[in-house]
Amino acid sequence: MEHMGLLSLIPPIIAVILAIVTKNVLISLFSGVFAGVLILVGGNPLSATTGVIGEYLFPQLTDSYNAAVLVLLFFIGGFVALMEKSGGGAALAAASMKFIKTRANAQLAAWFGGILIFFSDLGTPLIVGPVFEKIFDKVKISREKLAWIIDSTASPVAVLIPFIGWGVYIMGLIRAEFDKLNIADSEFSTLIQVIPFQFYAILTVLLVPLIAITKLDFGPMAKAEQRVRQTGQLYWPESKPLRKAEEMKDYTTGSRTILIWLPLLVLFATLFGLLVSKGFPVTPVPGSEFRVALSTAYLFAAITIVVLMIVYKVKKFNEIFDIYTGGMQKMVYVATTLVLAWSLGKVIGEMGTAAFIVEIMKGNVPAFIIPAILFIVGAVMALASGTSWGTFAIMLPIAIPMAISLDAHILVCIGAVLSGGIFGDHCSPISDTTILSSTGAGADHLDHVKTQFPYALLNASIALVGFIVAGLTGSAYTLLLAILLLVVTTLVLSRRKQAQIISA
Repeated sequence: MEHMGLLSLIPPIIAVILAIVTKNVLISLFSGVFAGVLILVGGNPLSATTGVIGEYLFPQLTDSYNAAVLVLLFFIGGFVALMEKSGGGAALAAASMKFIKTRANAQLAAWFGGILIFFSDLGTPLIVGPVFEKIFDKVKISREKLAWIIDSTASPVAVLIPFIGWGVYIMGLIRAEFDKLNIADSEFSTLIQVIPFQFYAILTVLLVPLIAITKLDFGPMAKAEQRVRQTGQLYWPESKPLRKAEEMKDYTTGSRTILIWLPLLVLFATLFGLLVSKGFPVTPVPGSEFRVALSTAYLFAAITIVVLMIVYKVKKFNEIFDIYTGGMQKMVYVATTLVLAWSLGKVIGEMGTAAFIVEIMKGNVPAFIIPAILFIVGAVMALASGTSWGTFAIMLPIAIPMAISLDAHILVCIGAVLSGGIFGDHCSPISDTTILSSTGAGADHLDHVKTQFPYALLNASIALVGFIVAGLTGSAYTLLLAILLLVVTTLVLSRRKQAQIISA
Protein backbone atom coordinates (compact mmCIF):
# COMPACT_ATOMS: atom_id res chain seq x y z
CA MET A 1 0.00 0.00 0.00
CA GLU A 2 1.43 3.35 -1.07
CA HIS A 3 1.59 6.29 1.28
CA MET A 4 3.36 9.62 1.82
CA GLY A 5 4.81 8.72 5.22
CA LEU A 6 4.60 11.28 7.99
CA LEU A 7 3.22 13.86 5.56
CA SER A 8 0.05 11.79 5.31
CA LEU A 9 -0.67 12.47 8.99
CA ILE A 10 -0.68 16.25 8.57
CA PRO A 11 -4.30 16.69 7.31
CA PRO A 12 -6.01 14.74 10.14
CA ILE A 13 -3.68 16.23 12.75
CA ILE A 14 -4.45 19.77 11.56
CA ALA A 15 -8.16 18.97 11.55
CA VAL A 16 -8.00 17.64 15.12
CA ILE A 17 -5.90 20.50 16.49
CA LEU A 18 -8.08 23.18 14.91
CA ALA A 19 -11.25 21.43 16.10
CA ILE A 20 -9.86 21.67 19.63
CA VAL A 21 -8.63 25.25 19.31
CA THR A 22 -11.44 26.83 17.28
CA LYS A 23 -14.34 24.60 18.39
CA ASN A 24 -15.47 24.87 14.77
CA VAL A 25 -15.88 21.67 12.76
CA LEU A 26 -16.18 23.38 9.38
CA ILE A 27 -12.97 25.38 9.77
CA SER A 28 -11.03 22.35 11.02
CA LEU A 29 -12.23 20.00 8.27
CA PHE A 30 -11.66 22.56 5.49
CA SER A 31 -8.19 23.32 6.82
CA GLY A 32 -7.36 19.62 6.88
CA VAL A 33 -8.52 19.26 3.27
CA PHE A 34 -6.58 22.34 2.15
CA ALA A 35 -3.39 21.24 3.91
CA GLY A 36 -3.57 17.81 2.26
CA VAL A 37 -4.19 19.21 -1.21
CA LEU A 38 -1.42 21.77 -0.70
CA ILE A 39 1.00 18.90 -0.09
CA LEU A 40 -0.35 16.90 -3.04
CA VAL A 41 0.12 19.81 -5.50
CA GLY A 42 3.63 20.59 -4.33
CA GLY A 43 2.97 23.63 -2.14
CA ASN A 44 1.31 25.99 -4.64
CA PRO A 45 -1.46 27.84 -2.69
CA LEU A 46 -3.43 28.86 -5.79
CA SER A 47 -3.36 25.36 -7.24
CA ALA A 48 -4.35 24.00 -3.83
CA THR A 49 -7.32 26.37 -3.60
CA THR A 50 -8.64 25.58 -7.07
CA GLY A 51 -7.95 21.89 -6.46
CA VAL A 52 -9.93 21.83 -3.24
CA ILE A 53 -12.92 23.43 -4.96
CA GLY A 54 -12.77 21.73 -8.34
CA GLU A 55 -11.42 18.27 -7.51
CA TYR A 56 -12.66 17.63 -3.98
CA LEU A 57 -15.72 19.74 -3.11
CA PHE A 58 -17.56 19.84 -6.45
CA PRO A 59 -17.26 16.08 -7.11
CA GLN A 60 -18.82 15.35 -3.70
CA LEU A 61 -21.86 17.42 -4.67
CA THR A 62 -22.24 15.93 -8.14
CA ASP A 63 -22.00 12.33 -6.95
CA SER A 64 -25.49 10.79 -7.11
CA TYR A 65 -25.14 8.97 -3.79
CA ASN A 66 -23.95 12.07 -1.98
CA ALA A 67 -26.69 14.22 -3.53
CA ALA A 68 -29.35 11.74 -2.36
CA VAL A 69 -27.96 11.83 1.18
CA LEU A 70 -28.01 15.64 1.23
CA VAL A 71 -31.60 15.77 -0.04
CA LEU A 72 -32.60 13.24 2.62
CA LEU A 73 -31.00 15.37 5.32
CA PHE A 74 -33.15 18.34 4.28
CA PHE A 75 -36.33 16.23 4.52
CA ILE A 76 -35.25 15.11 7.99
CA GLY A 77 -34.44 18.67 9.08
CA GLY A 78 -37.85 19.96 8.09
CA PHE A 79 -39.69 17.14 9.86
CA VAL A 80 -37.66 17.46 13.07
CA ALA A 81 -38.34 21.21 13.22
CA LEU A 82 -42.09 20.57 12.94
CA MET A 83 -41.95 17.92 15.69
CA GLU A 84 -40.04 20.22 18.02
CA LYS A 85 -42.39 23.18 17.50
CA SER A 86 -45.67 21.24 17.50
CA GLY A 87 -45.59 20.62 21.25
CA GLY A 88 -46.32 16.93 20.75
CA GLY A 89 -43.21 15.81 22.61
CA ALA A 90 -44.00 18.05 25.56
CA ALA A 91 -47.59 16.79 25.63
CA LEU A 92 -46.46 13.18 25.63
CA ALA A 93 -44.07 13.85 28.49
CA ALA A 94 -46.71 15.85 30.37
CA ALA A 95 -49.25 13.05 29.93
CA SER A 96 -47.04 10.78 32.01
CA MET A 97 -47.14 13.16 35.00
CA LYS A 98 -50.19 11.51 36.57
CA PHE A 99 -48.21 8.28 36.96
CA ILE A 100 -45.36 9.98 38.78
CA LYS A 101 -45.61 9.35 42.51
CA THR A 102 -42.02 8.63 43.57
CA ARG A 103 -38.47 9.78 42.90
CA ALA A 104 -37.81 6.62 40.89
CA ASN A 105 -40.95 7.13 38.78
CA ALA A 106 -39.94 10.72 38.04
CA GLN A 107 -36.51 9.65 36.79
CA LEU A 108 -37.94 6.77 34.74
CA ALA A 109 -40.57 9.04 33.20
CA ALA A 110 -37.95 11.62 32.16
CA TRP A 111 -35.79 8.80 30.78
CA PHE A 112 -38.71 7.39 28.78
CA GLY A 113 -39.63 10.86 27.54
CA GLY A 114 -36.06 11.39 26.33
CA ILE A 115 -36.12 8.12 24.41
CA LEU A 116 -39.43 9.05 22.77
CA ILE A 117 -37.86 12.22 21.36
CA PHE A 118 -35.27 10.05 19.58
CA PHE A 119 -35.58 11.98 16.34
CA SER A 120 -33.68 15.00 17.68
CA ASP A 121 -30.69 14.85 20.01
CA LEU A 122 -30.77 18.63 20.35
CA GLY A 123 -34.54 18.71 20.79
CA THR A 124 -34.58 16.20 23.65
CA PRO A 125 -33.08 18.52 26.30
CA LEU A 126 -35.20 21.51 25.28
CA ILE A 127 -38.45 19.52 25.24
CA VAL A 128 -38.06 17.07 28.12
CA GLY A 129 -36.13 19.32 30.51
CA PRO A 130 -38.68 22.14 30.92
CA VAL A 131 -41.54 19.63 31.25
CA PHE A 132 -39.92 17.64 34.06
CA GLU A 133 -38.03 20.28 35.99
CA LYS A 134 -40.99 21.18 38.24
CA ILE A 135 -41.73 17.50 38.84
CA PHE A 136 -38.13 16.91 39.88
CA ASP A 137 -38.28 19.93 42.16
CA LYS A 138 -41.47 18.60 43.75
CA VAL A 139 -40.05 15.15 44.53
CA LYS A 140 -36.69 16.67 45.51
CA ILE A 141 -34.43 15.45 42.74
CA SER A 142 -31.57 17.72 41.72
CA ARG A 143 -31.46 19.68 38.49
CA GLU A 144 -28.06 18.03 37.94
CA LYS A 145 -29.78 14.62 37.88
CA LEU A 146 -32.33 15.87 35.34
CA ALA A 147 -29.54 17.26 33.16
CA TRP A 148 -27.74 13.90 33.29
CA ILE A 149 -30.90 11.98 32.34
CA ILE A 150 -31.75 14.15 29.33
CA ASP A 151 -28.09 14.19 28.22
CA SER A 152 -28.07 10.38 28.44
CA THR A 153 -31.11 10.16 26.17
CA ALA A 154 -29.93 12.72 23.61
CA SER A 155 -26.91 11.75 21.44
CA PRO A 156 -26.55 8.23 23.00
CA VAL A 157 -30.06 7.44 21.72
CA ALA A 158 -29.74 9.31 18.41
CA VAL A 159 -26.57 7.45 17.40
CA LEU A 160 -28.44 4.13 17.72
CA ILE A 161 -31.20 5.09 15.27
CA PRO A 162 -30.16 4.38 11.65
CA PHE A 163 -32.94 6.30 9.90
CA ILE A 164 -32.49 9.79 11.39
CA GLY A 165 -29.87 12.44 10.63
CA TRP A 166 -27.19 10.73 12.71
CA GLY A 167 -27.58 7.42 10.91
CA VAL A 168 -27.67 9.02 7.48
CA TYR A 169 -24.51 10.98 8.27
CA ILE A 170 -22.62 7.91 9.53
CA MET A 171 -23.78 5.77 6.60
CA GLY A 172 -22.47 8.43 4.24
CA LEU A 173 -19.01 8.17 5.82
CA ILE A 174 -19.09 4.37 5.75
CA ARG A 175 -20.21 4.24 2.10
CA ALA A 176 -17.38 6.54 1.05
CA GLU A 177 -14.80 4.18 2.58
CA PHE A 178 -16.49 1.06 1.24
CA ASP A 179 -16.38 2.50 -2.28
CA LYS A 180 -12.63 3.16 -1.99
CA LEU A 181 -12.02 -0.38 -0.75
CA ASN A 182 -14.41 -1.97 -3.30
CA ILE A 183 -16.62 -3.36 -0.54
CA ALA A 184 -20.11 -4.13 -1.87
CA ASP A 185 -21.82 -4.44 1.53
CA SER A 186 -24.79 -2.15 2.16
CA GLU A 187 -24.00 0.74 4.47
CA PHE A 188 -27.48 0.36 6.00
CA SER A 189 -27.07 -3.30 6.89
CA THR A 190 -23.54 -2.54 8.11
CA LEU A 191 -24.78 0.15 10.48
CA ILE A 192 -27.51 -2.18 11.75
CA GLN A 193 -24.87 -4.83 12.49
CA VAL A 194 -22.73 -2.22 14.26
CA ILE A 195 -25.49 -1.37 16.78
CA PRO A 196 -24.63 -4.22 19.22
CA PHE A 197 -21.05 -2.90 19.28
CA GLN A 198 -22.04 0.64 20.27
CA PHE A 199 -21.30 -0.28 23.86
CA TYR A 200 -21.00 3.18 25.34
CA ALA A 201 -24.29 4.51 23.94
CA ILE A 202 -26.25 1.43 25.00
CA LEU A 203 -24.73 1.33 28.48
CA THR A 204 -25.40 5.04 28.95
CA VAL A 205 -29.08 4.63 28.11
CA LEU A 206 -29.42 1.58 30.39
CA LEU A 207 -27.62 3.13 33.36
CA VAL A 208 -30.40 5.68 33.94
CA PRO A 209 -33.11 3.15 34.98
CA LEU A 210 -30.51 1.18 36.94
CA ILE A 211 -29.61 4.27 38.97
CA ALA A 212 -33.28 5.17 39.44
CA ILE A 213 -34.29 1.68 40.63
CA THR A 214 -31.29 1.02 42.88
CA LYS A 215 -31.34 4.60 44.24
CA LEU A 216 -27.58 4.73 43.70
CA ASP A 217 -25.83 8.08 43.56
CA PHE A 218 -22.09 8.56 43.77
CA GLY A 219 -19.50 11.27 43.31
CA PRO A 220 -20.62 14.90 42.99
CA MET A 221 -24.13 13.73 42.03
CA ALA A 222 -24.61 12.20 45.49
CA LYS A 223 -23.76 15.57 47.05
CA ALA A 224 -26.18 17.36 44.75
CA GLU A 225 -28.97 14.93 45.62
CA GLN A 226 -28.21 15.29 49.32
CA ARG A 227 -28.35 19.08 48.98
CA VAL A 228 -31.84 19.00 47.49
CA ARG A 229 -33.25 16.39 49.87
CA GLN A 230 -31.91 17.98 53.03
CA THR A 231 -32.13 21.69 52.28
CA GLY A 232 -34.45 21.95 49.30
CA GLN A 233 -31.95 24.20 47.55
CA LEU A 234 -32.00 23.78 43.76
CA TYR A 235 -28.46 25.10 43.34
CA TRP A 236 -25.21 25.56 45.17
CA PRO A 237 -24.64 29.16 46.32
CA GLU A 238 -22.03 29.72 43.60
CA SER A 239 -24.05 28.05 40.81
CA LYS A 240 -25.23 30.01 37.77
CA PRO A 241 -27.98 28.12 35.89
CA LEU A 242 -28.02 28.70 32.14
CA ARG A 243 -31.77 29.22 32.04
CA LYS A 244 -34.54 30.39 34.30
CA ALA A 245 -37.58 28.13 34.53
CA GLU A 246 -40.06 30.56 32.98
CA GLU A 247 -38.09 30.98 29.76
CA MET A 248 -39.51 27.86 28.08
CA LYS A 249 -43.16 27.70 29.13
CA ASP A 250 -44.28 27.74 25.50
CA TYR A 251 -43.11 24.13 24.99
CA THR A 252 -46.21 22.84 26.80
CA THR A 253 -48.76 25.40 25.64
CA GLY A 254 -51.69 23.88 23.71
CA SER A 255 -49.81 20.68 22.90
CA ARG A 256 -51.40 17.29 22.07
CA THR A 257 -49.89 13.81 22.06
CA ILE A 258 -51.31 12.98 18.62
CA LEU A 259 -48.91 15.56 17.20
CA ILE A 260 -46.05 13.19 17.92
CA TRP A 261 -47.38 9.64 17.77
CA LEU A 262 -49.38 9.87 14.53
CA PRO A 263 -46.61 11.44 12.38
CA LEU A 264 -44.15 8.85 13.73
CA LEU A 265 -46.65 6.07 12.96
CA VAL A 266 -46.99 7.38 9.41
CA LEU A 267 -43.19 7.58 9.12
CA PHE A 268 -42.64 3.98 10.24
CA ALA A 269 -45.56 2.58 8.24
CA THR A 270 -44.40 4.29 5.05
CA LEU A 271 -40.74 3.38 5.52
CA PHE A 272 -41.22 -0.29 6.31
CA GLY A 273 -44.10 -0.63 3.86
CA LEU A 274 -41.87 0.54 1.01
CA LEU A 275 -38.91 -1.53 2.19
CA VAL A 276 -40.96 -4.71 2.63
CA SER A 277 -42.21 -4.33 -0.95
CA LYS A 278 -38.53 -4.43 -1.99
CA GLY A 279 -37.93 -7.68 -0.11
CA PHE A 280 -36.75 -6.28 3.23
CA PRO A 281 -35.57 -7.82 5.54
CA VAL A 282 -35.06 -11.09 3.63
CA THR A 283 -33.50 -9.46 0.58
CA PRO A 284 -30.88 -6.69 0.95
CA VAL A 285 -32.34 -3.37 -0.20
CA PRO A 286 -30.02 -1.24 -2.37
CA GLY A 287 -28.90 1.95 -0.66
CA SER A 288 -30.49 4.16 -3.33
CA GLU A 289 -33.92 2.59 -2.80
CA PHE A 290 -33.52 2.83 0.98
CA ARG A 291 -32.85 6.56 0.72
CA VAL A 292 -35.87 7.06 -1.56
CA ALA A 293 -38.06 5.16 0.91
CA LEU A 294 -36.73 7.17 3.83
CA SER A 295 -37.19 10.50 2.06
CA THR A 296 -40.76 9.52 1.14
CA ALA A 297 -41.48 8.47 4.72
CA TYR A 298 -40.24 11.77 6.14
CA LEU A 299 -42.22 13.74 3.53
CA PHE A 300 -45.49 11.90 4.34
CA ALA A 301 -44.84 12.26 8.08
CA ALA A 302 -44.23 16.01 7.62
CA ILE A 303 -47.48 16.39 5.65
CA THR A 304 -49.29 14.57 8.46
CA ILE A 305 -47.98 16.86 11.16
CA VAL A 306 -48.71 19.95 9.04
CA VAL A 307 -52.36 18.87 8.70
CA LEU A 308 -52.59 18.14 12.44
CA MET A 309 -51.08 21.51 13.38
CA ILE A 310 -53.66 23.24 11.17
CA VAL A 311 -56.58 21.13 12.45
CA TYR A 312 -55.67 21.74 16.09
CA LYS A 313 -54.84 25.38 15.37
CA VAL A 314 -51.33 25.10 16.76
CA LYS A 315 -50.03 27.58 14.20
CA LYS A 316 -51.06 29.13 10.92
CA PHE A 317 -50.00 27.53 7.63
CA ASN A 318 -47.48 30.24 6.78
CA GLU A 319 -45.85 29.85 10.20
CA ILE A 320 -45.78 26.07 9.79
CA PHE A 321 -44.19 26.38 6.35
CA ASP A 322 -41.57 28.76 7.74
CA ILE A 323 -40.79 26.23 10.50
CA TYR A 324 -40.40 23.45 7.91
CA THR A 325 -38.10 25.43 5.64
CA GLY A 326 -36.24 26.75 8.68
CA GLY A 327 -35.56 23.16 9.73
CA MET A 328 -34.21 22.46 6.26
CA GLN A 329 -31.93 25.48 6.53
CA LYS A 330 -30.50 24.16 9.78
CA MET A 331 -29.34 21.10 7.87
CA VAL A 332 -27.05 23.23 5.71
CA TYR A 333 -24.45 23.06 8.48
CA VAL A 334 -24.77 19.28 8.66
CA ALA A 335 -24.64 18.96 4.86
CA THR A 336 -21.54 21.17 4.68
CA THR A 337 -19.89 19.12 7.41
CA LEU A 338 -20.62 15.93 5.51
CA VAL A 339 -19.26 17.30 2.21
CA LEU A 340 -16.04 18.42 3.94
CA ALA A 341 -15.80 15.06 5.71
CA TRP A 342 -16.09 13.24 2.40
CA SER A 343 -13.44 15.54 0.93
CA LEU A 344 -11.07 14.97 3.85
CA GLY A 345 -11.59 11.24 3.52
CA LYS A 346 -10.67 11.43 -0.16
CA VAL A 347 -7.54 13.49 0.60
CA ILE A 348 -6.19 11.21 3.30
CA GLY A 349 -7.05 8.24 1.09
CA GLU A 350 -4.91 9.64 -1.73
CA MET A 351 -2.10 10.43 0.72
CA GLY A 352 -2.26 6.92 2.16
CA THR A 353 -2.77 7.96 5.78
CA ALA A 354 -4.39 4.68 6.76
CA ALA A 355 -1.75 2.73 4.85
CA PHE A 356 1.02 4.51 6.75
CA ILE A 357 -0.63 3.82 10.12
CA VAL A 358 -1.17 0.18 9.14
CA GLU A 359 2.49 -0.16 8.15
CA ILE A 360 3.56 1.15 11.56
CA MET A 361 1.13 -1.01 13.51
CA LYS A 362 1.44 -4.25 11.52
CA GLY A 363 3.33 -6.81 13.55
CA ASN A 364 3.65 -4.40 16.47
CA VAL A 365 0.05 -4.10 17.62
CA PRO A 366 -2.20 -7.18 17.92
CA ALA A 367 -5.38 -6.89 15.87
CA PHE A 368 -7.69 -7.54 18.82
CA ILE A 369 -6.56 -4.40 20.66
CA ILE A 370 -7.25 -2.03 17.73
CA PRO A 371 -10.93 -1.39 18.66
CA ALA A 372 -9.88 -0.43 22.19
CA ILE A 373 -7.26 1.97 20.77
CA LEU A 374 -9.82 3.51 18.40
CA PHE A 375 -12.25 3.95 21.30
CA ILE A 376 -9.67 5.78 23.42
CA VAL A 377 -8.39 7.99 20.58
CA GLY A 378 -11.94 8.87 19.52
CA ALA A 379 -12.90 9.68 23.11
CA VAL A 380 -9.93 12.00 23.62
CA MET A 381 -10.57 13.73 20.30
CA ALA A 382 -14.28 14.29 20.98
CA LEU A 383 -13.66 15.36 24.59
CA ALA A 384 -11.16 18.00 23.48
CA SER A 385 -13.09 19.22 20.44
CA GLY A 386 -16.64 18.86 21.76
CA THR A 387 -17.87 17.21 18.57
CA SER A 388 -18.74 13.59 17.91
CA TRP A 389 -19.58 14.23 14.25
CA GLY A 390 -16.19 15.78 13.60
CA THR A 391 -14.57 12.82 15.34
CA PHE A 392 -16.49 10.37 13.14
CA ALA A 393 -15.44 12.31 10.02
CA ILE A 394 -11.76 12.11 10.89
CA MET A 395 -11.63 8.64 12.47
CA LEU A 396 -13.80 6.44 10.21
CA PRO A 397 -11.70 7.03 7.04
CA ILE A 398 -8.72 5.79 9.05
CA ALA A 399 -10.39 3.06 11.12
CA ILE A 400 -12.11 1.17 8.29
CA PRO A 401 -9.01 0.67 6.09
CA MET A 402 -7.02 -0.21 9.24
CA ALA A 403 -9.52 -2.88 10.20
CA ILE A 404 -9.38 -4.43 6.72
CA SER A 405 -5.57 -4.36 6.46
CA LEU A 406 -4.85 -5.58 9.99
CA ASP A 407 -7.60 -8.25 10.02
CA ALA A 408 -9.40 -6.56 12.90
CA HIS A 409 -13.16 -6.98 13.16
CA ILE A 410 -14.51 -4.11 11.07
CA LEU A 411 -17.92 -3.90 12.78
CA VAL A 412 -16.24 -3.72 16.18
CA CYS A 413 -13.86 -1.02 14.94
CA ILE A 414 -16.72 1.11 13.59
CA GLY A 415 -18.58 0.64 16.88
CA ALA A 416 -15.45 1.68 18.78
CA VAL A 417 -15.15 4.94 16.82
CA LEU A 418 -18.82 5.75 17.36
CA SER A 419 -18.63 4.89 21.06
CA GLY A 420 -15.47 6.91 21.58
CA GLY A 421 -17.01 9.91 19.84
CA ILE A 422 -20.17 9.72 21.94
CA PHE A 423 -18.26 9.29 25.23
CA GLY A 424 -16.00 12.28 24.54
CA ASP A 425 -18.90 14.40 23.34
CA HIS A 426 -20.98 13.35 26.37
CA CYS A 427 -18.31 14.55 28.80
CA SER A 428 -17.05 17.60 26.97
CA PRO A 429 -18.04 20.95 28.53
CA ILE A 430 -17.99 22.52 25.06
CA SER A 431 -20.30 19.97 23.44
CA ASP A 432 -23.60 21.37 22.14
CA THR A 433 -25.64 18.53 23.65
CA THR A 434 -23.94 18.98 27.03
CA ILE A 435 -24.67 22.70 26.98
CA LEU A 436 -28.28 22.19 25.87
CA SER A 437 -28.82 19.56 28.58
CA SER A 438 -27.72 22.08 31.19
CA THR A 439 -30.00 24.64 29.57
CA GLY A 440 -33.02 22.33 29.31
CA ALA A 441 -32.74 21.24 32.94
CA GLY A 442 -32.13 24.77 34.18
CA ALA A 443 -28.88 23.58 35.76
CA ASP A 444 -25.47 25.16 36.22
CA HIS A 445 -23.36 23.96 33.31
CA LEU A 446 -20.20 23.12 35.26
CA ASP A 447 -22.28 21.36 37.92
CA HIS A 448 -23.80 19.21 35.17
CA VAL A 449 -20.39 18.34 33.71
CA LYS A 450 -18.94 17.44 37.13
CA THR A 451 -21.89 15.32 38.26
CA GLN A 452 -22.22 13.48 34.94
CA PHE A 453 -18.56 12.55 34.48
CA PRO A 454 -18.33 9.69 37.06
CA TYR A 455 -21.36 7.97 35.50
CA ALA A 456 -19.92 8.42 32.01
CA LEU A 457 -16.55 7.09 33.17
CA LEU A 458 -18.24 3.98 34.60
CA ASN A 459 -19.89 3.28 31.24
CA ALA A 460 -16.67 4.00 29.34
CA SER A 461 -14.62 1.64 31.53
CA ILE A 462 -17.03 -1.22 30.90
CA ALA A 463 -17.19 -0.32 27.19
CA LEU A 464 -13.39 -0.50 27.00
CA VAL A 465 -13.46 -4.03 28.46
CA GLY A 466 -16.17 -4.86 25.94
CA PHE A 467 -14.05 -3.68 23.01
CA ILE A 468 -11.10 -5.80 24.15
CA VAL A 469 -13.34 -8.88 24.36
CA ALA A 470 -15.13 -8.07 21.09
CA GLY A 471 -11.75 -7.47 19.46
CA LEU A 472 -10.88 -11.06 20.30
CA THR A 473 -14.21 -12.69 19.48
CA GLY A 474 -15.99 -10.37 17.05
CA SER A 475 -19.19 -11.56 18.71
CA ALA A 476 -22.22 -9.31 19.10
CA TYR A 477 -23.01 -11.27 22.28
CA THR A 478 -20.23 -9.28 23.93
CA LEU A 479 -22.93 -6.67 24.49
CA LEU A 480 -24.61 -9.04 26.96
CA LEU A 481 -21.34 -9.28 28.89
CA ALA A 482 -21.05 -5.50 29.00
CA ILE A 483 -24.64 -5.12 30.22
CA LEU A 484 -24.06 -7.83 32.85
CA LEU A 485 -20.95 -6.01 34.08
CA LEU A 486 -22.92 -2.77 34.31
CA VAL A 487 -25.75 -4.39 36.28
CA VAL A 488 -23.39 -6.21 38.65
CA THR A 489 -21.29 -3.09 39.23
CA THR A 490 -24.37 -0.99 39.93
CA LEU A 491 -25.78 -3.55 42.38
CA VAL A 492 -22.44 -3.90 44.18
CA LEU A 493 -22.04 -0.12 44.52
CA SER A 494 -25.64 0.19 45.69
CA ARG A 495 -25.23 -2.44 48.42
CA ARG A 496 -22.00 -0.86 49.61
CA LYS A 497 -23.72 2.51 49.86
CA GLN A 498 -26.62 1.03 51.81
CA ALA A 499 -24.18 -0.72 54.16
CA GLN A 500 -22.38 2.60 54.73
CA ILE A 501 -25.68 4.33 55.53
CA ILE A 502 -26.66 1.61 58.04
CA SER A 503 -23.23 1.63 59.72
CA ALA A 504 -23.31 5.41 59.99
